[in-house]
Amino acid sequence: VHTIIEVAWATFVGSILYGSAPYMWKGMQISTQNSKLRKAFLNGELYLKRKDEKVKIKPNIIKTRITDEKMTFIFSVPKGVNPEDFIKKSYVFKQHFNDYIDLQVENKRGILNVYPKGLPKEFNYDYNQLSGVNMQKLPIVCGMSLEGKIFTFDMVENPHLLVAGETGSGKSGALRCILTTLIKAKSPNQLRLVLGDLKRSEFFLYKKTEHVDGVFHSASELTVPLMKVKKEMIRRGDMLDEAEVNSIDELPNKPPYIVVCIDEVVLLKKETFIMDLLEEISSIGRSLGVFLILSMQRPDADLLDGKLKANLTVRMGFKAQDSINAKIIGTPGSEKLEIPGRMLLRINSHIQEIQAPLLKNETAKKLLEPYRKTNVVPIRKDSILELFENEET
Repeated sequence: VHTIIEVAWATFVGSILYGSAPYMWKGMQISTQNSKLRKAFLNGELYLKRKDEKVKIKPNIIKTRITDEKMTFIFSVPKGVNPEDFIKKSYVFKQHFNDYIDLQVENKRGILNVYPKGLPKEFNYDYNQLSGVNMQKLPIVCGMSLEGKIFTFDMVENPHLLVAGETGSGKSGALRCILTTLIKAKSPNQLRLVLGDLKRSEFFLYKKTEHVDGVFHSASELTVPLMKVKKEMIRRGDMLDEAEVNSIDELPNKPPYIVVCIDEVVLLKKETFIMDLLEEISSIGRSLGVFLILSMQRPDADLLDGKLKANLTVRMGFKAQDSINAKIIGTPGSEKLEIPGRMLLRINSHIQEIQAPLLKNETAKKLLEPYRKTNVVPIRKDSILELFENEET
């Protein structure tokens, strides 16, 4: 016994003297966390048990990587075990680690990310923190991811966005961040905005902004602008045919992107003509440079049915009233969110938890001041603006 203790002590002292202690410590960390994962497999009965044997064939941990931001486990899925069982029993992994996990499982392999730090309950919007937005064609800011980075996506690559959540959940603040970022990132010659503020409470900040072609408050006010957007889509389609290209991004004189953003779109549910126009934009708008951002407090299953819902490829699900509403949004689990600004972001069929930035009206107003229409800049006349100046439809 004394010999074993002496050898262990000598090994420990030697590891310090020769610089191998950090590797030993990392190895101990990995061993401890792997043991927790194996217990999760066991407690969740995520293994294969042969009928004629007592042997339990558990997933094999292929690789473990630990950094300050997260722990990543790559494991095999035993043949005969349903991969969906891992997702259904994700609560077991949360019980053994914490609530901030990301689990992806395929037929033969699973990846579990564990984020020890979690998400901040609140952080302020800072445009300078949005690295890479100038490289994106239409940057949409979402918020801080579990890895501690500000997550953005390019709407041209992931067209059309649905933002949903009950009062006080952070939906309005998210829209404020999205529109402010777009205005700061793109010039009026690169981006035109058509805003529908059906509650008369969200978009008053943007009325006199150079990028905005109008803020409209009712179905009757929205009809003509949306008809003109359709007319512009036809014109752009003709341009693509003539140039024999697939997208406006390939045109030598590219027209500006158009984003139609409507808050509380549910109020337009009975407006069949308008809803048909929105569905048409969602179906063919991407190649023509026309995109939708639709928001609502309580999702409507009838409105979000068929092509329109399918074409809203990105969903921001803030706190929903119940699990039914969360499923309608497409972000199951968002009914459990409690922190204002917290969302489940669904993009490319993957759902991740995000904390949206806090941007108050007063701060947004100051950020938008340089873009007020009093500071007139030349705007191209071959865009949607020309249609708005023409009263004929």
